Amino acid sequence: MKRVFSGAWASTRPFRAVLAVVVILFALFAIWQPGFRTVLNVQNLLASVSILFIVSMGMTFVLVSGGFDLSVGATAAFCAVFLGKVLDGNILHGPMAVLATIIVGALVGGILNGVFVAVLRLSVFVVTLASMTALTGVVLVWTKTQSIYVTDPVVDQISIARVFGVQTPIYIMVAVFLIFLFIQRRTYFGRDIYATGGSYTAARLSGVRTERTLIMVYAVTGACAGLAGVIGVGRVGAATPQVDPGLALQAVAAVLIGGTALTGGAGSVVGTVFGCLFIGILQNGLNMMGVESSWQYVVTGVILLLSVLGNRSSGRRGGVFAGLKKAFRRQTPLPVAPNSATPAAEAASEPESEVLS
Repeated sequence: MKRVFSGAWASTRPFRAVLAVVVILFALFAIWQPGFRTVLNVQNLLASVSILFIVSMGMTFVLVSGGFDLSVGATAAFCAVFLGKVLDGNILHGPMAVLATIIVGALVGGILNGVFVAVLRLSVFVVTLASMTALTGVVLVWTKTQSIYVTDPVVDQISIARVFGVQTPIYIMVAVFLIFLFIQRRTYFGRDIYATGGSYTAARLSGVRTERTLIMVYAVTGACAGLAGVIGVGRVGAATPQVDPGLALQAVAAVLIGGTALTGGAGSVVGTVFGCLFIGILQNGLNMMGVESSWQYVVTGVILLLSVLGNRSSGRRGGVFAGLKKAFRRQTPLPVAPNSATPAAEAASEPESEVLS
């Protein structure tokens, strides 16, 4: 038993800092705002962060594989509009419409992003930026900038219903986390993600099907965006043509705060959980304190920068200050023997005819 607890504690090393910050932040807000620690507010906090949580699970696999995805917000909006069109046109109903929406998200992520990144080896930043722009345009053209109201009871049950007094999105979050944790720790696919992110060439030479792995990673991320779009439709009551431009960046922030390496090859969905909780607690607490949303973005951005800085400096000997000292330190010239000349001086001292020859 002692060995099990010691192993569990050792596995928390990458996200111990954010775990401690989450606990301290929750305690501080609970002291400053008595309404913060109520059961109702905690449930509202978890339900409000459900969309970010689900998208961040997929984003964790993308970053671990050494990639990046700017298109999750546009994919979620596209899937939301698809769900609204399907339900409004009586094409599919109930769970089949929700399942079709998730599949469409997986196809969008796997084809628009995965194929171009994995097979054609294009820049992941350019590919995901292009797909984000294209999907945003498709959403605006498809909806003619008009919202599509959704009244299907299944969507309400997924987004706002309660089971045993707990909101449904919380159950969905737990289920998604357990699925991703199982994939990460118990499947060959999870192993291949880490191998591909650690070294693409070494993984390919060792037998990992890197192209297939990356396509599946972006397909999983698209499916997460599709599920997030379904929850968003239920919470708003309509499929809106507005694309959330900050969803991708917030997901990346949650993943990086949770200890996942920006360069790939290291990270955990457990750390991403605490990264999402940190953002959710911070936003909820600042809202209860009456802080403007603009300052919330400032605080989140500063914390993201500090988390990336800490992640980068942890692998640098001596930390950040040693790197700054090295950057601004005056470089001393190499020692030269007393009777030797530099190559430039020797070349200058030779006759011109010898140099030309």
